[in-house]
Amino acid sequence: MKNSSTKQKIQDKIDRINIEAFQIDLVHWFQEEQRDLPWRKNNDPYRVWVSEVMLQQTRVDTVIPYYNRFLEKFPTIEAFANADEEEILKIWEGLGYYSRVRNLHTAVKEVVVDYGGKVPDSKEEISKLKGVGPYTAGAVLSIAYGKPIPAVDGNVMRVLSRILLITDDIAKPASRKTFEMAGEGLMYHDNPSYFNQALMELGALICTPTSPACLLCPVREHCEAFAKGVQDELPVKTRKKSTRHEDLLSVVLKNEEGKILINKRSEKGLLANLWEFPNLKVVPLLDSWEILQDFLSTEYSIDAVIEHEAFTEVQHVFTHLTWKIDAHRARLKSGNIDEHESLRFVTEEELEEFAFPVSHQKIWQAYKEQTQ
Repeated sequence: MKNSSTKQKIQDKIDRINIEAFQIDLVHWFQEEQRDLPWRKNNDPYRVWVSEVMLQQTRVDTVIPYYNRFLEKFPTIEAFANADEEEILKIWEGLGYYSRVRNLHTAVKEVVVDYGGKVPDSKEEISKLKGVGPYTAGAVLSIAYGKPIPAVDGNVMRVLSRILLITDDIAKPASRKTFEMAGEGLMYHDNPSYFNQALMELGALICTPTSPACLLCPVREHCEAFAKGVQDELPVKTRKKSTRHEDLLSVVLKNEEGKILINKRSEKGLLANLWEFPNLKVVPLLDSWEILQDFLSTEYSIDAVIEHEAFTEVQHVFTHLTWKIDAHRARLKSGNIDEHESLRFVTEEELEEFAFPVSHQKIWQAYKEQTQ
């Protein structure tokens, strides 16, 4: 009952605008003004899929070099399906949200085994794949296959909330269905690919979160929020809860051969299966080197000489968490790591082949700069 009343509410809003004129104005603008992006040069479903996964929660400028490197290394869906996890984590290193590429890898292997390497072209089938939600399904099906299915992300919800004056809170998961109904009602069936991409592009370039450039907007005359002067008040979005903060200590430890100790994180949880320098969470104290010494001794039976002063401090922000890491240099005195499967001594050259989270890449960069 609630679903039908929501649908009617959205339909009433759609009926207030000239849909055909809106579609033509939007798509024509996209045809003329779209950015020259590498994933727009080829509508191959695999390539579209890769780009959409990379673009989730990541800026376009950041994604471009990653996308190019990824397709150079894994040019076909079969090449990516056959890759091992170390390879895919290394090529993804620095993009963050690593569950994205793990899910993509699992799903691609499913496509190769169950669908003969052809990405499914129906919403029902593609939605069964690991990590493929309504947005990714809509993006791949519309862009690669021309299916009239909406692709609703944060950009699109913002645009639609202003065009149709929708006041549903976009931070609430239940609101997504409302915006999907709006996308379906406005869909340009003659060119679903350009329609969905145009909504995304409009949100990225013109209908921005703050100070939208309404005077440059190709669909300004169709926009209810602009007509009422409330574009800056939309979309409605509740504030996120405050992020948690953690202080950590980390150590770059060398043995007598000049090899460096690295640790593989757990296969579950934050930054799963990435490599790092040994570290621990602490309550900030002055004598951090002593804490590290005790940690190495108790956790790994390693005796080390640790420099008293940290050589760098790294700040890193996740969506829900912030880290401040103080990193110390250390030299191994004694200890055998053979019984610890997660630990490994590697040369500096070998270290570059392992996938590290951004925070530990920064530690390594600072270490190299200060020891040259």
